[in-house]
Amino acid sequence: MPLSAADRAYLRDLATKIAEIAADPYNAKRRREWYLHNDLKPARPMVLIFPEGSWSEILPDSDMRIGDPVWRQREWWLRHVIYRWHHLRDDNVIEPVVDASPQRGVVGWALSGGMTARPSGGRGAARYAPDIIDPVEGLKKFTSSRPHLVVNHEAKQRTLEEMTDVFGGILEIRWKRSPGINTSLTNHLCYLRGLDQVMIDMVERPEWLHELLSFMADCTETLLDELEASGELEIMEKSPDYPGSGGTCYTHDLPAPDFAGKVRFKDTWGFAESQEYTGVSPRMLEEFALRYQVPLVARFGLNCYGCCEDLTTKLDLVIRAMPNLRRISIAPWTDVRVAAEKLQGRYIYSWKPNPACVSNPFDTDHIRAGIRRTFGIAREHGCHIEAILKDTHTCNNHPERMTEWVKIAKEEAERAADLVAA
Repeated sequence: MPLSAADRAYLRDLATKIAEIAADPYNAKRRREWYLHNDLKPARPMVLIFPEGSWSEILPDSDMRIGDPVWRQREWWLRHVIYRWHHLRDDNVIEPVVDASPQRGVVGWALSGGMTARPSGGRGAARYAPDIIDPVEGLKKFTSSRPHLVVNHEAKQRTLEEMTDVFGGILEIRWKRSPGINTSLTNHLCYLRGLDQVMIDMVERPEWLHELLSFMADCTETLLDELEASGELEIMEKSPDYPGSGGTCYTHDLPAPDFAGKVRFKDTWGFAESQEYTGVSPRMLEEFALRYQVPLVARFGLNCYGCCEDLTTKLDLVIRAMPNLRRISIAPWTDVRVAAEKLQGRYIYSWKPNPACVSNPFDTDHIRAGIRRTFGIAREHGCHIEAILKDTHTCNNHPERMTEWVKIAKEEAERAADLVAA
């Protein structure tokens, strides 16, 4: 649907506001700090917040003005950037860009698995709805076809033209980093088979499970080859985008020294996690996850590992196994002291506080004490720590709690930096 003149003017006004925000020295300062942080030369702990599920309470779709669903989504993106600037003020960097979808994807998996429908509104618990019930027939069907990468060049060009018409001369159109290819494997595996059943398979039919994972890993290797050869891979080293499960991409350590213009995986950040395996032993993590993940992420220049899983007893294994490792996720359930002892100053300590802290009860004294304790432990062991509040599925319709959390975390980050300097 073509935009009306009024809607186009409205979107250009939003874009102009973002361009003005991006020019503020605050962003240049934060960008420099991220380069130091990601290059393991930090001046202080970095602080980020991602409202994620809470955005529906902070900036609901009903507040949007544009009727066309595609442009309505772009309106929301612009407005959420402006909201971040005025209300959150974490260490996020606002760049003079507008994100566009790269118009590519993976097709051809014979089975994908999934989840049962969630309650109304898309929130709440769900359970796996696996496709592979019978192991013999299921494996036979799953391996009957191989996936491949599809790039819709016409749609990509159309997107570029329509966004340039609206935002040209104000913001750069950036193809947003789109993972597209899953190098973790474990989440797809559990969609296919079900979480409980995968754990049973580890004990009752390990060879069968290895056959399934081997096929998945081999297909994924081919997909990575296709993406790299396509020329559609995005450069990431100058971006505030996630390089894994949090943080930013800014680094001087990418691209590789022999970079000549065409982006390869060794010029970018990679990522793997094993959230579904949080309840298994280190030996089973190695046997049924890392063994298959490591060859895939070895292609990347820098890697991140972990998301919401408890890695307390597995950090030694992950550190030893993962190539080019730079950032490790320290979930709310991980022992922060053990993590500090293991990581020290060799990796980015990507700490994820419990997001329930902005739900109920909201206790600022408790929040401050937790942040101060963790920053203190990190300082004792020379860790390069970042505090990232994410998976915030609700703030109980109190968006000011997000603002207050950032204020507290940044105060504690400055305090931690002062203690180091002293």
